[in-house]
Amino acid sequence: MKKVLVINTSARTAGSKSRKLTEMFTESWERTHDRPEIRFRELGTGDVPHISGEWLTAAFKPAAARSEEENGLLARSDIYISELREADVIVLGAPMYNWSVPSTLKAWLDHVMRINETFRADPARAPHPYIGLLKNKTLILLLTRGNDGYEKGEHSEHMNFQSTYLETVFNIMGITDIHTIAVNGASLGAEMLESSIDRARQAINRLVKGELIL
Repeated sequence: MKKVLVINTSARTAGSKSRKLTEMFTESWERTHDRPEIRFRELGTGDVPHISGEWLTAAFKPAAARSEEENGLLARSDIYISELREADVIVLGAPMYNWSVPSTLKAWLDHVMRINETFRADPARAPHPYIGLLKNKTLILLLTRGNDGYEKGEHSEHMNFQSTYLETVFNIMGITDIHTIAVNGASLGAEMLESSIDRARQAINRLVKGELIL
């Protein structure tokens, strides 16, 4: 049975569109799988500390050379990375904030983008020096945006630092099987929002019943 990790990043609880998408995925997965194994990670309303200079020093040291205090600084990061390693399917719900991602999601990514843990670097491989260490995983990006026009070839594609950034960092960590489902124009009226959510629901169900089913 595939293990699922669902990550929520919206600062909103009531009325959050990205949380609605992760709920739709969870419900579809539970309908389709017997005894589903789903773990949840809350980032939007949780305490995700920013990394510090001391954290960086500890992260770049060999594990055997770290002090007890340095291991403590990396404890939260170790938990986040362990959750990623254990998951077969990672479901990330994220709204677009100021054309990018929520700050708590960025802080979490700083914790999980760790050299020799989720990726390593080989300068001899330039211009593609990064080697991902997270293998055989599927990432589902469930994204929401207040406006529209952010898809490839559309008028605001150049302002999309949300999906492009997320796809890049997860690629570096070795996750290349990525499916993106987006609700666009969430602030452009109820009719457009309802239509976009309905399309997202259909896409989620197709994905769960198609590629992801055991």
